[in-house]
Parts: sequence; C-alpha cells; structure tokens
Amino acid sequence: MTPRELIGTAAVPGGEELRLFRRGGDFMIVLERNELMNSRMSGSEEALATMACERLEGAGAPHLLIGGYGMGFTLRAALSVLGPEARVTVAELVPEIIDWARGPMAALTAGCLDDPRVRVVEDDVAAVIGAGRAAYDAVLLDVDNGPDGLTRAGNNRLYSMAGLAAAKAALRPDGVLAVWSAAPDKAFARRLGEAGFAVEEVAVRARGNGKGPRHVIWFARKRGG
Repeated sequence: MTPRELIGTAAVPGGEELRLFRRGGDFMIVLERNELMNSRMSGSEEALATMACERLEGAGAPHLLIGGYGMGFTLRAALSVLGPEARVTVAELVPEIIDWARGPMAALTAGCLDDPRVRVVEDDVAAVIGAGRAAYDAVLLDVDNGPDGLTRAGNNRLYSMAGLAAAKAALRPDGVLAVWSAAPDKAFARRLGEAGFAVEEVAVRARGNGKGPRHVIWFARKRGG
C-alpha cells in the first residue's frame, strides 16, 4: 500500500492544526484523527452546490456565498451550473488552504479560483455573513463535519439561533441556506425551523457514483421574502 506523505500543515485560528496528506494521486485534509476531506469522495460536496442552485430558479444572476473552500468540490460544481452573470464569493479563514489549492492540488483545482465569477475573501464566514444584508441568493456552509464547531469552537455560532438569524438576514427573498453534514442532526433540523426557515433535509451519497456513506444536506429557504 502506498504510504501517506505529509505535504503541508496549517494553523486554524482558534482551532487545531490541519494537515494535508498525499497518497499517490489522492489528497486528504486531516484534523487530529478526523479526515475532513478526501479527493476520492466529492459527491455530496458537489451536490451541496448543484442542488442549492436547482433551488434558485428565477434568480437571473445569483450571488452565492460558499463557506470553506476545502478542496474546491462545491465551488467547481457551482461554476459548472451557473451562468456567466452569476457571482460566487468564497470565504476561507485558513490562507494555506488556498495556497494548497494553487500549489500541490493545482490539477484538482482546475483553475476555478481564477474564474472571473469568483471572489475569495480571507475571513471567517460568520463575519462575512454578518456583514451582508440581503446580499446572497444562497449561503452554502461546509466548514465542519456538520452543525458543530469541529474545526474550531468559534464555528458553533454559525449553527446557533443567532447565527441562523444572521444567515437569514444575509439572504435575499426566497434565498437558501444550505448546510452539509456527515450525519443527521435532529436538533439542528428543528432549530432551522424555529429560526423561520422552510426546511428540506436530503440524504446524499459521499461518492458521485451513488456509493459510499450517506451524508446530509439541509436546504433552508427564507420564508416570506
């Protein structure tokens, strides 16, 4: 078996160290013992984008906010279905993630960061959400393994009632908050409803071929404009 090679580390503000490994042509981003991302499993991260965009019918030139670049699966999938007038803002707190995308993972990145529709903001996505007022047609969150501050404790505010209220305020009428999770979370699904969203929970497979573990995406639509 080909051994894993450590090719980079990155400090997460307020959190633990991220490590980038390569095994042959595959990449893994690991937090302590948790494998956050693997380049062989991208199906549910791509579904986060494509299924959110499907729910934006009628938005002629949509503006998406993606929280967490990761390995770029969500960004590339969004760009593949969005038109030329769309805009995508990517909020990435850890600058090394973008360095890795342009460096050792450049082939995987496939130039998506240079797409004229894309703007990268080096900041906490919670701060970017808080600074927006009816700015986005969709906010896509994949910064943890679910609605819990795994990568850093500060992310817990994203999934709190206050964080959901901020996301709702940042959305345009009928906008969608989409949240990726490795597993169901009944308490969070209930919280979305209590925050005033119309909630749809969808199970998706980790791999694009319909195989692998089941992940969950919540699509929470802003009610009443």
